[in-house]
Amino acid sequence: MGRIDLFKELTDAFGVSGYEQDVASILRKHFGDHGQITRDKLGSIIVKKVGTSEKPKIMFAAHMDEVGFMVKEITKQGFIKFISIGGWWAGNLPSLRVKIKTRKGKYVPGVIGLKPIHDLTEEERKKLPKAEDMYIDVGATKAFDIREKLGIKPGDPIIPAAEFKQLANSDLYLAKAWDDRVGCALLVDLLNNLTATEHPNTIYLAGTVQEEVGLRGARTSSFAVSPDIGFALDVSICRDTPGNEADAVEQLGGGVGLLIYDRTMIPHTKLRDFVCELADLNNIPYHFTSIKGGYDTGMIHLTNFGVPSLAIGVPSRYVHSASSIVSLEDYEHVLNLITLIVKNLDDEALKQISS
Repeated sequence: MGRIDLFKELTDAFGVSGYEQDVASILRKHFGDHGQITRDKLGSIIVKKVGTSEKPKIMFAAHMDEVGFMVKEITKQGFIKFISIGGWWAGNLPSLRVKIKTRKGKYVPGVIGLKPIHDLTEEERKKLPKAEDMYIDVGATKAFDIREKLGIKPGDPIIPAAEFKQLANSDLYLAKAWDDRVGCALLVDLLNNLTATEHPNTIYLAGTVQEEVGLRGARTSSFAVSPDIGFALDVSICRDTPGNEADAVEQLGGGVGLLIYDRTMIPHTKLRDFVCELADLNNIPYHFTSIKGGYDTGMIHLTNFGVPSLAIGVPSRYVHSASSIVSLEDYEHVLNLITLIVKNLDDEALKQISS
């Protein structure tokens, strides 16, 4: 399978928080027999790749879940009230096409609806609509009972209906769920790179669950691994579109995004400097970034007596929407950098970072 096929397979997959099984199956397939595969009891999948030394133990985490929704209740008229799973901006929701997955595995198409614009008062038009005032229309009428016909029930998961596309600029790819299927793809490609080379450590690649609702899989999987060093592989935020600073360094084509701050962690400075030096020596472009949310490293770095950790991102436009964009060139830079990290992070480097 080629790189683009991998991107499509992962981004098209159904995997809202708590329902990541399809994504885990894809990762298990691609991990193959390249390492020892285990699962934690929340559903995170972990592959262990032993190098020439048991130590240091380096963990790379990428979360399998995507932002989505859940069926809360069905009205008497057959419209579906929903719960938002993960951080959604309400302005992105009206008219969004979605897919509901029933208990029997059937996918039901629908659209998020709102009070007709022609019926809104002047005051209502000035305000951002609230998610609780919206609903999902799957085609209910008096003659079509969706409970009876479709088997939809409270608790059923929902994702945006948005297919993977290559844009006219062939370096750019549009899809739902780049956050964080781009990290999942990096796990697969990094493991493939490591099968062809020796590395002075033991690597743990973790596809984690429920990141979007509280970094939960990162907590359980890092407890299972007990790493010496931790990395989150995820998207980073692009600030290169209208309404942002024109000269923002956080942009498509900006190379690797290295986190300097989020609300869950201040990255380990010596580990950050080690990674920056590797990038500088190998002419890999990078920039520093920050977010108001958090990455899986927010849990990883608190494991045991503390784990030096850093989040590494592929720049992405329109994160936490139904359609975001990443650059293949940026992806390749991140892959090259994390491969170099694995080749160079030996026990002596760990001692210097941890001292």
